[in-house]
Amino acid sequence: MGTPDPFGTAALRRAVLEAWAASPARFREDANAEEDLVRGGYRGRWFVELVQNAADAGAAAGEPARVRVTVHDDELRVGNTGAPLDAAGVAALASLRASAKRAGDTVGRFGVGFSAVLGLTDAPRVLTRRPDGEVAGVAFDRARTHEAVTALDGPVAEEARRRGPDGVPVLRLPWPVDEDLDPAVTTEVRLPLRVPGGEVLGEVRDQARDLLLALPWLASVEVDGRTLERVDAGDGRVVVGGVGWTTLRCGGDLPPEVLREDDGRAALAVEDRIRTTWDGLWAVRDSPGASARESLHAPTATAETTTLPARLVVTVPLDADRRHVRRGPVTDHVLAAAAGAYPGLVARVDPDRRTTLVPAPGLPASAVDAALREGVQDALRHAPWLPGAAGPDVVPARAVALDVPTAGLLAALADTVDGLVVPAWSPALGDLGVTRLDPAGLADRLAGLRRPPSWWHGLYAALAGLEALDRAELAALPVPLVDGRLVIGPRGTLLPGPGVAKAGLGGGLGLRLVHPDAAHPLLASLGARAADGPDLLDEPEVREAVERSVDDAEAGLDVGPLARLVLAFAPGRDPAGSSVLGALALPDDDGGYRRADELVLPDGALRAVLGDDSPVGVVADAAVAEHGRAALHAVGVLDGFAIVHDDAPTGPDHDLDDEETWWSEAVDPEPGRGAEPPDPPGALTAVRDLELVADWPAAWGLLAADRAVRAALVALPGEPVPYTAWWLARHGRLAGHRPGHWRLPGAGADPAVAALFDPAPVDLDGGFLTAVGVRTDLRVADPAQAADLLARLADPARTVPPGVALAAYGALAAAVAGQRVDVADVEPPPRVRTAGGGVVDADPARDPAPVVLDRPWLAAALDPAVVVPVAPDGAAALAELLDLPVASETVHGEVRSPGTATAWTAVADVAVWAAAVGRELPPGEVVVHERLRVAATVDGETRDVFPGVWVELGVVHTDDPVRALLAGWTGTGGI
Repeated sequence: MGTPDPFGTAALRRAVLEAWAASPARFREDANAEEDLVRGGYRGRWFVELVQNAADAGAAAGEPARVRVTVHDDELRVGNTGAPLDAAGVAALASLRASAKRAGDTVGRFGVGFSAVLGLTDAPRVLTRRPDGEVAGVAFDRARTHEAVTALDGPVAEEARRRGPDGVPVLRLPWPVDEDLDPAVTTEVRLPLRVPGGEVLGEVRDQARDLLLALPWLASVEVDGRTLERVDAGDGRVVVGGVGWTTLRCGGDLPPEVLREDDGRAALAVEDRIRTTWDGLWAVRDSPGASARESLHAPTATAETTTLPARLVVTVPLDADRRHVRRGPVTDHVLAAAAGAYPGLVARVDPDRRTTLVPAPGLPASAVDAALREGVQDALRHAPWLPGAAGPDVVPARAVALDVPTAGLLAALADTVDGLVVPAWSPALGDLGVTRLDPAGLADRLAGLRRPPSWWHGLYAALAGLEALDRAELAALPVPLVDGRLVIGPRGTLLPGPGVAKAGLGGGLGLRLVHPDAAHPLLASLGARAADGPDLLDEPEVREAVERSVDDAEAGLDVGPLARLVLAFAPGRDPAGSSVLGALALPDDDGGYRRADELVLPDGALRAVLGDDSPVGVVADAAVAEHGRAALHAVGVLDGFAIVHDDAPTGPDHDLDDEETWWSEAVDPEPGRGAEPPDPPGALTAVRDLELVADWPAAWGLLAADRAVRAALVALPGEPVPYTAWWLARHGRLAGHRPGHWRLPGAGADPAVAALFDPAPVDLDGGFLTAVGVRTDLRVADPAQAADLLARLADPARTVPPGVALAAYGALAAAVAGQRVDVADVEPPPRVRTAGGGVVDADPARDPAPVVLDRPWLAAALDPAVVVPVAPDGAAALAELLDLPVASETVHGEVRSPGTATAWTAVADVAVWAAAVGRELPPGEVVVHERLRVAATVDGETRDVFPGVWVELGVVHTDDPVRALLAGWTGTGGI
């Protein structure tokens, strides 16, 4: 057992009682002051004050204190480790206006704050284990104090009796305590409760976490067997009860000028004047979703609400109620200095969370909040804390932020945009001076930037990944081209297809061809056009270069790159659209340059059929070796015959031989030459260079074997004869003659054609021969054919049956009637073939002179040797062509035999034949004779003839009604 009164409580009590006895007013002041503290500034702060004392004890011992809170038989016990209670502490407990706190203490030791326990009890006790191991303690008791005061003489005793026990101060008279103390604690406060213990423990649980965070010299709080611990993880990381916090300690000296008011008075309360430093702690939860609404802690929560996303615990002067900050120079200095340290806290949190610690726009919640917000924003504005895309943290005033900073975009721009930061731009960052870089601004900033094409591809890929991107903002996005240029804006650029080479392609042509390593679908959405190899050849720059390439080559310019470009992709083009590439300059075997379509391959089949003086040159062997036959052929270099194609021809403007004549005859004949001229061809496909053929025997085989040539010979329904078929029929030479000189070979030929035409002396298929004009019928298409057919008819060496002659003269008459032949363009033949099978002079003065039979029945009055046979409807046209009279001009007749007129329907044989062939009987009557006899006059000589049928004055006379029926059906009876 130690000293009965180790803390000298008897002396303390005696001094107080003497003071009260000497001055009852002092008694009243102490009683009122204690009541004000309990009911005012320290109401409900009992646990805060006890834990602060415990933390100070831990600091004094050099090891964070552990606090244990239990309830035993309605008595609350709050024990802690650390330095024990000493005499100064006991003196502080017994003083309402003094504290044992000294310079260097963390918070305070048993000052006026201990009065907060009176909200729970009237008889608090404090036990402590002294350094020598003895347990000592002090007790306070409202009843004992009342008894001690009333035992005094004088007015103070009367005052105490009048006030009663509830009106005396508790913490002014200490008594020694002799009780046991658990070895696990150094000091323990024991409070017999006036309130339920469970309610008190609930308050402890609610406040324990915040106190563990605020008091670094507090290690744990055990509440009724459950422990909350504070773990310092280093570098400002603190875990309280499993919840992580990032903290930053701050503090410093208080300048002398802030320790006094303007009038020279001390700026701090008496108890605070010995402190010339300040301490602070910034803290923010590591877990997201923490409340953005905090209050200032000094070091425990005050009523000063803040809108900062972090908590500030700071030794700032407080008003007497310990709930509000006392404003003044010290407070202003401490708040400003603490705000200045705030960027250090921000820099400690994970980079992706830092911007969440920027104060959100809004009104401050208090004057303290306004001061902190202003200071924090100013500090953040000028401190490096924004995580930079290139690595080091960046000062907001020099920072640039993207609207949507994806990882790919940041990686692409990290070494390009100075001051680029990882967080996205927001109005809060804008308030700190961060520059916003939207897509349009980014595009402008990248103008003129030199980077490899692959870098640009990465940038485009990153931009394409942005959601809700306004593509219009990227209209000025730079694009690298294959020729090394960097152009502004994707619109009008060309995206290379898979066949485009990666090096040297398009150089010198001015093409806006995107470098293959930079090509990305984003550019297409911004106006770039997809262009695979063949599509490039349709670009205006390429076309213009091709058209002037021969002139460029002759001027000494290098046209090799252009040739390589065109020849690389020409094989992939539609041959019908490749004619524009025929102007490409290529080397010939003479060392010069010529148009591709004016050159033939060295071993080209066409070369064998051209003459030595042909204007077509031979492409150089080196060009064949470099580019290949297929590529050269695709640009128009000839192997066989070349094809000209026009999807919408409007006139004879394709540089084809005799094209104007074909157009005028086949497409647009002169008025009067045909009843209905054909429509212009919907498309033109024609073989060119036919006029250059020197070896026609070889040419025919080459033409027949070429599918493109054969396609050019085919006429579509309703369109004119194709140019190629027209030209070959007119100008081609088959065994020295035009194709129309011959007929198709074989036994199946038309007998009329076979009698007049010899078979074509070539081994070619009938379809090709027919298409080029070899005869399959007797149709006459032009004056030349008319003259040829007349000559063949008049050839005495030919055997021409009457039926063949009739068919041939009918074809000639049809050509004149159809206006295919103008008689003025055909020389009348000197001789003609007659119905007798012979050939006679076509001299009208000849006796007897040949005549064209225009009335069939007149043949009975004429010698067949002078009759030129033809169908009646063609007689006039044929007579004009042959320059001969018709038979009706030279023959006259009169019926001399009697006959009986009867209706056609009354003649039985006629009716039977009409029914047999399904024809109607002619109208009117027929005159039937026993034997028809006519007196015929020819060239002034009259003789009787017996024709079988004769028509006189429109009436049919006959002795053979069935034969006469033909005249009735054909209408010749009415002629």
